[in-house]
Amino acid sequence: MKPDLPSQGQQGGKTPRTPLGGWAGNLLTTLLIFMFLAAAYSFFSGTRPTDNELALSELATRLRMGEVSMIVVKGDKLEVTLDDDSVYTSKKEAESSLSETMAAYGVTGEELSIANITVDTPSGFSFWLVQLAPIIIPILFILFFFWYLSRQVKGSAMQAFSFGQSKARVIDPNDDKQKVMFKDVAGLKEAKQELLEIVDFLKSPKKFLDIGARIPKGVLMTGAPGTGKTMLARAVAGEAHVPFFYLSGSEFVEMFVGVGASRVRDLFKLAKKAAPAIIFIDEIDAIGRARGGGAGFSGGNDEREQTLNQILVEMDGFEPNEKLIIMAATNRPDVLDSALLRPGRFDRQVTLDLPDINDREQILIIHAKKKPFTEDVKLRVIAERTPGMSGADLANVMNEASILAAREDRKQVSQYDLVRSVEKVMLGPERQSHILSKEEKEITAYHEMGHALVASLLPKADPVHKVSIISRGRAAGYTIKLPFEERRMHSRNEFYDDIAVALGGYASEELVFSDLTTGASNDIAVATNLARSMVTSFGMSREVGPVAYDVGGGLHGPNYSEEVAAKLDVEVTRLMKEGHRRALQVLTANRAALDAMSKYLTEVETLEQADFEKLLLMHGIAPKQREVKGVDEGAPTVASTSQS
Repeated sequence: MKPDLPSQGQQGGKTPRTPLGGWAGNLLTTLLIFMFLAAAYSFFSGTRPTDNELALSELATRLRMGEVSMIVVKGDKLEVTLDDDSVYTSKKEAESSLSETMAAYGVTGEELSIANITVDTPSGFSFWLVQLAPIIIPILFILFFFWYLSRQVKGSAMQAFSFGQSKARVIDPNDDKQKVMFKDVAGLKEAKQELLEIVDFLKSPKKFLDIGARIPKGVLMTGAPGTGKTMLARAVAGEAHVPFFYLSGSEFVEMFVGVGASRVRDLFKLAKKAAPAIIFIDEIDAIGRARGGGAGFSGGNDEREQTLNQILVEMDGFEPNEKLIIMAATNRPDVLDSALLRPGRFDRQVTLDLPDINDREQILIIHAKKKPFTEDVKLRVIAERTPGMSGADLANVMNEASILAAREDRKQVSQYDLVRSVEKVMLGPERQSHILSKEEKEITAYHEMGHALVASLLPKADPVHKVSIISRGRAAGYTIKLPFEERRMHSRNEFYDDIAVALGGYASEELVFSDLTTGASNDIAVATNLARSMVTSFGMSREVGPVAYDVGGGLHGPNYSEEVAAKLDVEVTRLMKEGHRRALQVLTANRAALDAMSKYLTEVETLEQADFEKLLLMHGIAPKQREVKGVDEGAPTVASTSQS
């Protein structure tokens, strides 16, 4: 039997208008309409002189001269036709006949009889309609006016009563246009496996209940933004063929205390009527933050805390056979209240990782549907060039490629469009209007080639895939480095080389021009953050040792002394200086290659991996080769880009 679902309009409409403001606005509009109609009625019903109106004295003169051929009497109005067929109007006294009126002007009966006189008597209905219309129309309008006002007041009262109702939107399980299945969500194999139990319980809860199993009441999905938390929740509802109630955590909270709790009660009431069903709360950290002063937060918010308490109560009130699952998503699980995460509430947590290369290829295939491609398109290559990107990023890459092709009036998307869209998503659009001077172009070429050469000569640095001095976003140029294999863990020596590569552009400017520019500011910031993380978070400093320090500080300042802070600063500075020394040493030893390759880059502006490796070979530098090891290829990594 199909459950009764609240309509989309009832649950997902706009925020109700303020009753007082809406009522006052409608009253003003009604008064303006009333004044306009009254003015129009006065204008059309008033007596206005016309060009063909004939005075009674002139009519009497015309009758005495025998120039009138016909007179039609309509009450007190006269239609006068002269001998030349011209028609005029006139008006007599309502109480007197035409003969009496003309006699008063000296017209004899013989002179009046010359004209053909006709009396037009109106019918009963039209007569009374004309007579009563000036009275009936204002009365009807006043009645309509009061009916309209009472309707507005009633609507405002209903809006006030609906203020505490849930704003959840509902996806009907029979709505094929909005239905999402597991096959529509690429990757996330482990997450799907965890959620298959939820689907199985919603489809056939009896086999779980008969054996005494208790299905988790709440499922909390955590992961980086864009990894597909909302899409996966919709897929669970689609696979189980149950209604899907979804809303954001911020939609519970209003300025009035108690409204959020009321909306929670209404939401669960609606979902229980439609059970089996799924409730999905996106960004639950908006209302589920730790209460009190924990997790770096102090003070309280009565409205948010009451809303959170109501959610906790509703989840505790679940019965094993209610067939109602609540799912939530957040990318900040560390700030959630511990009461939400205890068994019996969100007792199952599903982590969504960034996709690996195989998952990225499958995601690209899904988003490639209904897009025409040329024969040279290889989605595997695009997947290799996008480590660290989420599913949302990959969807954006495919969309940007289609936009680039359409902008150039082409009917198919090529591999070149996909490559450009990857760089656009990573770094921003090309700034073709940002034309560098000859000197700036040379400095940028040396800067980027400094990054590229240091990366090619240090053993633990990632290989270079592209070097360009074409401006993108805020970068005057960029160097893209991508690892051969994706990995989850990074070593200290890898970080040492990464810091040196980040400072390669800085060292190149210093070596060649004996001067420095602002182009290295982003590189310095990236390298400094990496060095500080090595010292304070990763325990990779020999001087400081394996101690973690709260670099965030919290509300009461850092949790270490000033002496320790000075020691940390000294160690970070040492790592930065060591990275700078190594980069400068590498570039000094290969100065000839740096000069030649930088000048070539100034001419061509962009070097792809194959061309860059040919230049390395020409200068006696062996390009890095993929090592055949038992490395996990399915692990995500972070793309390294150097920007100036």
